[in-house]
Amino acid sequence: MSFAIEISNLNAWYGESHILHGVNLSVQEGEVVTLLGRNGAGRTSTLRAILGLTGKRTGSIKIYDQETINMDTYTIPRLGVGYCPEERGIFSTLSTEENLMLPPVVKAGGLGLDEIYNMFPNLFERRNSPGMRLSGGEQQMLAMARILRTGAKLLLLDEITEGLAPVIVQKLGQVVRDLREKGYTIILVEQNFRFAAPLADRHYVIEHGQVVETVLSSELAQKTELLNSYLGV
Repeated sequence: MSFAIEISNLNAWYGESHILHGVNLSVQEGEVVTLLGRNGAGRTSTLRAILGLTGKRTGSIKIYDQETINMDTYTIPRLGVGYCPEERGIFSTLSTEENLMLPPVVKAGGLGLDEIYNMFPNLFERRNSPGMRLSGGEQQMLAMARILRTGAKLLLLDEITEGLAPVIVQKLGQVVRDLREKGYTIILVEQNFRFAAPLADRHYVIEHGQVVETVLSSELAQKTELLNSYLGV
């Protein structure tokens, strides 16, 4: 059993605000897991804490067996971590292809442009269009495609379906499945449980900065009511 990431008793702060209160979770290489919970529960903060973007952190975060809790933020992606933030971070005046060429290679094995365009045909069609001209769905595809260029194998994806048309959501679900088949490890923060449920091996429910429930994909049917109570469905 080889873990891509193991988090133990993770506490984190934004300034004086104590936002994570002892998070414990682990993800094996090649797994897809979701972080579920209401807005403000600590899901995005968990992703940001993994990358050292929250300020003070205590506890343990091992990425591919390497302790990172005291690492500088800029060194953590070099372990093979890619982050797709909720706000996407597309460079609006650069073309699609220029956006794709911008990220540095952090590990061997990143996808080439041909592979990216095969996975995201829309981006090939819009490769010369500036970022500001892309639709929300195309921007989301570009944000995901960009981190695949870097060679990262542990992907942190934050609310990738928010506000997107169903046809785009369906396409992103297929991309997640394809990446899993290629051996990527994926942590999804997702409000759209209908999207996340069939994709993930395991669901971690986060409330008040802690993991309060772990639900395996095989347990979804019998734990639906419990999940609804946590998620406020």
